Amino acid sequence: MYFIKRGDKLSLTLEGKNAITGYIFLIPFIIGFFAFMFFPILESLHMVFSNVKIDVEKQGFSMENIGFENIIRVVAVDPKFNRYLFEEITRMLLIVPAIIIFSLFVALILNQEFKARGFVRAIFFLPVILSSGVMIGLETNNSLLNSMADIIKEGNLMKSSVTKVLEDILVAEGAASDFMGYIFRIINQIYAIAMASGIQIIIFLSALQTIPPSMFEAAKIEGATSWECFWKITFPMVSSLILVNIVYSVVDYFIRTDNRVMDEINHNTIKMMNFGFGTAMAWVYFLAVISIIGIAMAIISKRVYYYE
Repeated sequence: MYFIKRGDKLSLTLEGKNAITGYIFLIPFIIGFFAFMFFPILESLHMVFSNVKIDVEKQGFSMENIGFENIIRVVAVDPKFNRYLFEEITRMLLIVPAIIIFSLFVALILNQEFKARGFVRAIFFLPVILSSGVMIGLETNNSLLNSMADIIKEGNLMKSSVTKVLEDILVAEGAASDFMGYIFRIINQIYAIAMASGIQIIIFLSALQTIPPSMFEAAKIEGATSWECFWKITFPMVSSLILVNIVYSVVDYFIRTDNRVMDEINHNTIKMMNFGFGTAMAWVYFLAVISIIGIAMAIISKRVYYYE
């Protein structure tokens, strides 16, 4: 209820005021979307169903309608796209749960009272700055860093991983399993996981700070342990933000600079100047990502606890 009748007048409720505030914050995005994004999106959708060629005389593009040929070529003909997409989805299913667990664990630690807490929080937010576009560009275009990376690769002829020795021991003893293999892969990618967890840590930290301390005090009086407090109070109260972080992590993963599907799209669109085929590839990729997010939201939203 956004309005309530008081006498002969309608007044806004608190929910209505919050809704109006939310719409006001959305206005800049809506204006920017229709001013700068709406028409380019329509143009790219037109390219999907066209054979796009550069017209030198008109100093633009000429488009010839070819129906669904580009989409069929992406889905059924191209030998790389489906394989790259399957590989990236598999990696996403491995990385995203680890990011959520790691960020929640770190947020729980940073929410405790200890000295220099603000400094430690800043350290965990550094990956967000280091993974920004400027820093990535410096790292990519830096000849010194590239030469150092080549020397490290040449020196590491054994290609050993962090868990290689332990994994070999468990395999030899017959104690290895699929679950242990999953854990080993996560440990080997702990740097990438930590670099991708900055925003998620902040979101979880803000959620933890909204939990009333009186709830924990009442639980302690009733004899609840710290483990029980986590599963009965902390986890349900931050479950709505878990959904937010999963959606953010999935989107963030699929637009990473080391994404092979993104590289293939850029290669066909920019380097090969095959605009129709590259745009069709981008739209198929977009629909695949949206489908994954929709499935994740449909599954997780049923178990999300919302409180007033």
